[in-house]
Amino acid sequence: MRAFVVAMECEAEAVRPHLRGNDRLVVSGIGKVNAAAAAQKAIDEGADEILNCGVAGGLDASMSVGDVYEISQAVEYDFDLADLNGTGLGVHDERTTPYFDCRTAGTHPKRILATSDRFTNDVKDINAARSLGATLRDMEGAAIAHVCERNGVPCRMLKAVSDVCGKGKMTEQYKDNLAKTLVRLGTALDLWV
Repeated sequence: MRAFVVAMECEAEAVRPHLRGNDRLVVSGIGKVNAAAAAQKAIDEGADEILNCGVAGGLDASMSVGDVYEISQAVEYDFDLADLNGTGLGVHDERTTPYFDCRTAGTHPKRILATSDRFTNDVKDINAARSLGATLRDMEGAAIAHVCERNGVPCRMLKAVSDVCGKGKMTEQYKDNLAKTLVRLGTALDLWV
């Protein structure tokens, strides 16, 4: 069984037309804990693949609202144990890398996704995500990938850009562009699933 884990009901609306067979759709709520709990519940109930679809902020000024990307790796850029044990930003103490690998289908360009429990215009947050090679950021993806890795379950992610760094306040762009971005996500799912 495939389980689609999405944060918001509006993202679920983009996914519903693409469900088939015994696919399951889980709306987790926003944030890493909600996403991780939803992914774990789906796995416990028999999911053998987790698909995360949704919107994300672009950290590369060459991106445009509505661009769609597959995620090859995800990282939690608000996870920092450096002062405690000297690990790098995003590196959990049981790991040697901050990156959680995701499977890709080859239908869209690949990017690295940075995840945190903050949606801000703060330059420090943007620079932290970029320092890890990320060109997209959200509030759920890396938590889902983390749960999948711990359970040995494959994870795929597809993200549509709702706001772009350097093109105005990201929070305002998100509000203005959400509906348009979800339409692009729905169209991209035709190829991806």
